[in-house]
Amino acid sequence: MYFISYDLGTGGVKASLFTQDLKTLSKVFIPYATYYPVPGWHEQRPEDWWSAVCESSHRLLDQAGIAATEIGCVALSGHSLVTIPVDAEKNILLEQVPIWSDTRAGKQAEAFFQSVDEEAWYMKTGNGFPPACYSIFKLMWLKETQPELFARIDKVLGSKDYINFRFTGEIYTDHSYASGLGAYNLKQGCLDIGLLNAAGLDGDIFPPIVPSHHIIGEVTDQAAAQCGLVPGTPVACGGVDNACMALGAVGAEQGRVYVSLGSSSWIPINSDRPVLDGKRRPYVFAHIQEGMYTSACSIFAGGSSLQWIRDQLCSELTGDAYAIMDQWASQAPLGANGVIFNPSLAGGTRQDKSVNIKGAFVGMHLGTTRADMIRAGLEGIALNLKLSLEILREQVEVSDRFLFCGGGSKSKIWMQMFADIFNAQVIKTNIDQDAAALGAAAICARATGCWTDYTGIPALHQVQHTFCPDPERVQSYQRLLKQFIHVNNVLADLGDYMSAEQ
Repeated sequence: MYFISYDLGTGGVKASLFTQDLKTLSKVFIPYATYYPVPGWHEQRPEDWWSAVCESSHRLLDQAGIAATEIGCVALSGHSLVTIPVDAEKNILLEQVPIWSDTRAGKQAEAFFQSVDEEAWYMKTGNGFPPACYSIFKLMWLKETQPELFARIDKVLGSKDYINFRFTGEIYTDHSYASGLGAYNLKQGCLDIGLLNAAGLDGDIFPPIVPSHHIIGEVTDQAAAQCGLVPGTPVACGGVDNACMALGAVGAEQGRVYVSLGSSSWIPINSDRPVLDGKRRPYVFAHIQEGMYTSACSIFAGGSSLQWIRDQLCSELTGDAYAIMDQWASQAPLGANGVIFNPSLAGGTRQDKSVNIKGAFVGMHLGTTRADMIRAGLEGIALNLKLSLEILREQVEVSDRFLFCGGGSKSKIWMQMFADIFNAQVIKTNIDQDAAALGAAAICARATGCWTDYTGIPALHQVQHTFCPDPERVQSYQRLLKQFIHVNNVLADLGDYMSAEQ
């Protein structure tokens, strides 16, 4: 028996084939587009996700030479805070839907907090992103701006829940995904009726909540004809990407921490209680493991900022563009000859002075080179995550040894920067950017009874590289961090000014 996990990310879907003991046999990646029709609007097409899932399934099975009849279960990790309305006939009502980073519902969130204390809402939900990102506010926006369409809504689905529906015809969600709706009571483990009422929403529009390892249904004849699986293949509910990655990276053990360098970049920690701070607002999701939580601080545009640098400054590069960018960055000195990059290209978080903060290169001069700008990009993302780390350290004990995963962990120069900036040991394992995929595969293992818990995950990690901090560079980066914080604050003030002038 084999398992397929689908890591439905912001940039595309990664399908991975696992053995019963969770060894990776094969994987494929299919990208899809994000659309930005209006500033603050970030949209994707659910049909693109389904097409990518189907294509990835075919390619994965062909590549591995495994018959579809040998697949014992499939499960998804899906990007969070997505809002997909469907009607009573289960027809999708929007061709393009707002994804996690969409902030169009700012006014609706402000209206909500006229009657609900914002800090009390956060302490109940752990929803530390800017409120406009959360589903209940996106639904308030839809109700206000498109009332006729809103009236037709029967259910609202998240990203992985929509794919599960396409697989099975069944509509469910799990606790980890539900905890990002904006109305999930973390300590009670259910939707909060008071918060739903304040938003003017009926709780019935959200799917029933089941454990992540619950088998929600089987692949239908229609889905099988499209995706290449066989009818009757079990489908587990799966989980939100943050929780699946936490599971795949460090299992479900108390106090385990890691760093994710994906499109967004963040530092999560496992705990048996939510890590809550009313001022800095770490964001908290229910963990895949019942009774556990994953709490994190993040920056919205980590890997996506580096991708922007690649696309805008290095567009002529072919092959492994990031490897070439690393070579160029190594030619620039620590501190990038005075250039500082702030990676707030997707807006700010509560760790910033203002959510209106703008991304920027600062300190450029006529002698500035492309190598300087690339190095500044790498340093800026790492310095910004250092600020995230310090917020967590104020709340919980954090080790001085960090597992890094995500695509960015492949860069040795970047990993050494992190070791020096964090003043901590940095390790990279064989799991690398496959942590979320492994987490979803572990859900399959538990759903089928192959595993009774998730204690076997740490043993699947094999250390490939270890990076140790250099005392001299540590001191240099401590000085640079002070400059970075000052630049951050200036850019936050500028963002507030520009926002007020619009």
